[in-house]
Amino acid sequence: MTLLSPSQVVESMVQSGEAKAKLPVKDLLIRGGLAGALLGFGTTLAFTAEIQTGLGIVGALLFPAAFVIIILLGLELVTGSFALIPVAVMEQRATFKQMLNNWFWVIIGHIIGAAFYAVLYTIAITQLGHVNDHAVAGKIIAAAEAKTLGYKNFGFDGMIVVFVKAVLCNWMVTLGAVMAMTSKSVIGKIAAMWLPILIFFAQGFEHAVVNMFVIPAGMLLGADVTMADWWLWNQFPVTAGNLVSGLAFTGLALYVTHRQGEVKKVVEMQKVSSGMTSTQRG
Repeated sequence: MTLLSPSQVVESMVQSGEAKAKLPVKDLLIRGGLAGALLGFGTTLAFTAEIQTGLGIVGALLFPAAFVIIILLGLELVTGSFALIPVAVMEQRATFKQMLNNWFWVIIGHIIGAAFYAVLYTIAITQLGHVNDHAVAGKIIAAAEAKTLGYKNFGFDGMIVVFVKAVLCNWMVTLGAVMAMTSKSVIGKIAAMWLPILIFFAQGFEHAVVNMFVIPAGMLLGADVTMADWWLWNQFPVTAGNLVSGLAFTGLALYVTHRQGEVKKVVEMQKVSSGMTSTQRG
C-alpha cells in the first residue's frame, strides 16, 4: 500500500473539488441519485444487522460498505463536497457559482435516489402492504420519529442538539472522503475510509443524505412525522451542520495547515535561491 503525504492528499482534494465543480447537471443528478439510493441500502443493511444480532455496533461495522461503493465509483455525495469543492474555490480552480450549482443539483439527486429506494424498500419489507409487523420497519419508524419529533419535543434546545450532531457527523464523513486519497491501492482506500464512517454511524450522529432515506421511509411506513417536521427539525439544520464541519474542520483546516504551509516553503526557498544568485553575481 502506497501512502501519500498530507500535502499530496490536499492536492488531490483540490483536484477532486475542481472536477466535481465542473460536472454537468446530468451527471450531478445521476451520481447524486445513485449515492442517495446506496446510502439507503447501507442504512437498511445496518438496521437489519442490528436487529438480527441485537448489537448496534455490528450495523455500524457494515454501513461503511455503501460509502466505499460511492467513493470508488466516483459518485457524488454532497456532504463530502462540502469539504472538497471549497478548497478548489480557494485555489481559484473553481468558482463560487459552480460550487453552489454542484451542491444544489446533487442534493436534488440525493432526494430522488433516496426516496426511490425508500419506496422500493417499503414495498419489499411490507410485501406490498400485506405485512405490517416487520422488525426493520419498526426500527425505521422509530428512527424517523426520533430524528424529528425527538428534537421537536425539546424546542430550541433540540435544534441546537441536532445541529451539533450534524457537525460531529460530517467531521467524520468528510475525513472518510479524504482518507480515501491517502492510498493508491483499492484495499488501502477501503481500509482508510472505513474507519471515520464507522465512527460517525456507531454514535448515531446526523447525516443529511442518510436522513433523506430514513425519514421518508419512516413516513411511508406510518411514522407520525409531517413534511414540516422532516425539513424544519432535521433536514435543514442537519444540512447546515454538515456544511459547517465539512468546510471548517476538514476542508479549510487541512488546506491551511498543509497547502498554505507548502506554498510558504516554496516561496521561502525561492527567496533563498534568489538571494544566493544575487550574491554569486555580486
